[in-house]
This record gives sequence, structure tokens and C-alpha cells, in this order.
Amino acid sequence: MRFILFVEGYTEDKALPAFLKRWLDVRLIKPVGIRIVRFEGWPELVKDVAKKAKMHLNGPCKEDIIAVISLLDLYGPTFYPETSKESFQRYDWAKQYMEQLVSEQKFFQFFAVHEVEAWLLSDPEIFPQKVKNAFPKKIDRPETVNFTEPPAKLLERLYSLHTHRSYKKVVHGRELFGKLNPEIASQKCPRLRELLDKMLELAKEAE
Repeated sequence: MRFILFVEGYTEDKALPAFLKRWLDVRLIKPVGIRIVRFEGWPELVKDVAKKAKMHLNGPCKEDIIAVISLLDLYGPTFYPETSKESFQRYDWAKQYMEQLVSEQKFFQFFAVHEVEAWLLSDPEIFPQKVKNAFPKKIDRPETVNFTEPPAKLLERLYSLHTHRSYKKVVHGRELFGKLNPEIASQKCPRLRELLDKMLELAKEAE
């Protein structure tokens, strides 16, 4: 049995399956698979999500699919209503919008607040010492890092300033996710915990 995970970029493609499975598999009788379907950015994902989700959920391998889960960064998309300024407003509106767009019982939309890099910020110990020392105090609650300087931009600034090298989302992201304890991340990132809890619930129902 496996999940189909829709993602918008290479960082998620390379890093997330192993990270999510480290949390899920120890809580399950049988480990689950996670197959990544990568889109070229959020516009393509939003445009094609209904077609691709239905293709998987109604295709020849449908009996082996636990669910299709779509994961987007909350920062980046521009399809929110102008009245949705706060992160919780954008999250609630966009989750409902995407799930209604697909309209499949086994499709679920989640968002990383504000980016998957927020999950990395939950454990400063995985970063180089000089970068870790420069983290702002608000890093204790990574999902509150704002739209003005979301997590990836914060890391780009700190890496450039303190290591004199640029932060490479795919290369560094894969390395850091390999070090990150998903239990620590889920404790500090409530929206990540919602994703993990739902995946666990669905996987147990499918056992």
C-alpha cells in the first residue's frame, strides 16, 4: 500500500519520502510506500491536480493507493482571495478550494506553513554552528516565520552572511532533512503534525 504525494519542487521530491516514512513506519504494522509526483511549481499543480488525482485514484492500481495527498508551500501561490491576509485564513481557504476542485474522497490537500524549510528550522542543531547562532528567537515556533522573510529566504540570508556560501534548496535541503528528527519537527510545527496524523490514520485504516 502506498500514498501518492503531489509536490511542487525538487526539494520535496528528493527529501520528503524518507523523512515522512521515518515518522510513519514505526507506528504501523507494515511500512507504507510514498510515491512522489512532482509538478513544475505551484501553478502547474493547481492546474492539473484534479486530472492527476483522478487518474491515480481511478486507475488500474487504485486498490494499492491509500490516498493522494497534495502538499504545497503556503508562501508562493497567488490564488488566495485578497481578503485572506493571515496564514490561517489562506490555509483554510486554499485547503477547501483544492479539495473541492478535486472532489475525491481519497484526496487531501495540505500546506507547509510557510514552506517545508520551516520544518528544518524546528531543530537548529542540524545547521552549521554559525547559522544556528544567528537564528532569531521566533525560530522556536517555525510556522510563525512570516511572509516577508519566509524560511528559505531566511536561510539564504544567513548562509550567505555567515558561511559565505549560498543556501542551495535541493542540496542542503536533502542533507538537512536527512538529519531532521520528524518527532521534533512535528512537535514544533502543528500543521506538519496534522499532515502526519492524517497519513497515519489513513494508513492504519488500510492495514
